[in-house]
Amino acid sequence: MITLLQADKIIDAIIARARELKCRPVSVVVVEPGAIVKAFKKEDGSAMLRFEMAMGKAYAALALGRSSSLVRVRTEQRPLFMDFLFKVSEDKIFAEGGGMLIRAADGALLGAVGVTGDTQEQDEALAAHGIRAAKLKTDADCANLAHHVRLQN
Repeated sequence: MITLLQADKIIDAIIARARELKCRPVSVVVVEPGAIVKAFKKEDGSAMLRFEMAMGKAYAALALGRSSSLVRVRTEQRPLFMDFLFKVSEDKIFAEGGGMLIRAADGALLGAVGVTGDTQEQDEALAAHGIRAAKLKTDADCANLAHHVRLQN
C-alpha cells in the first residue's frame, strides 16, 4: 500500500502545481486500497464540501478500477448500471474527473488520489502530476505492463 511519505509527496506536488497554474484552491485526498484515508490537505479558500468531493473521486477510481473521468463516461453510457452502483456504494462514488489510481513501478495498485477545486480536466491533470512527482505511476504509465489497466471504457 502507499506510504505516508508518498501520499504527502503527491499532495504537496499537486498543491504546488495548482499554485503555479493559478488554479482555484484545491483539496486533495490520498487513500489506500479499501478507500482508507492516508492523507488529506485542503487549501485555504476551498469550499466546505471539498473533502467529500475529493474522497468521492478517489472512491470512484478504486470502486471501478479506472480514473473517475472514465467512471463519468460510464455514467453517461450506462446510466441504469451506474445508478445501481451509486446506490450500493451509498452515494460514495463521485463520477467526475480528478480521481486516479496510484500504481507502483510494476503496475501494482497502491491506492488512489482525488483532487477537486478547479475544472475536472485540470483536477485530473493535477492528479497525474502528483502521482508522477512521487515517482509512482498512473494507469496510462502502466498500459504496457502485465497488470490490467483501463484507459478507456
